[in-house]
Amino acid sequence: MSTDALNNSLVQNWGDKVILVVEDVDTNKIFFDAALRKTNAKILWAKDGKEAITLFQENRIDLVLMDLQLPIMDGYTATREIKAINSEIPVIAQTAHVMSGEREKCLEAGCDDYLAKPIRLQILMDTLSKYLNK
Repeated sequence: MSTDALNNSLVQNWGDKVILVVEDVDTNKIFFDAALRKTNAKILWAKDGKEAITLFQENRIDLVLMDLQLPIMDGYTATREIKAINSEIPVIAQTAHVMSGEREKCLEAGCDDYLAKPIRLQILMDTLSKYLNK
């Protein structure tokens, strides 16, 4: 991939998009905030699965970035509930648990895609582009 192609995928304008980031770890929130700030997307934050579902019900969301290890309600349960509300909205799992079977477990819960932590900026932007640039 050329440097131009690389930079192009990092430069996105999603000013009309709303991304729900479900994340309970502050350092990861800082990463997503920095990564997504330049895209102009509206970012909503939830710190647990229950809060994610409430925000999903109250807002028009275009994509969900779902941490799987969460307090109160885990990401698998929250994903199932979100998909029951609207199965069209892409949910991208993000997890530090990359042992075999994890990807299948994510997809089984209804996740559309999967990001392994630590997440690289390029992979994040490529994955989001796949779903938001339709």
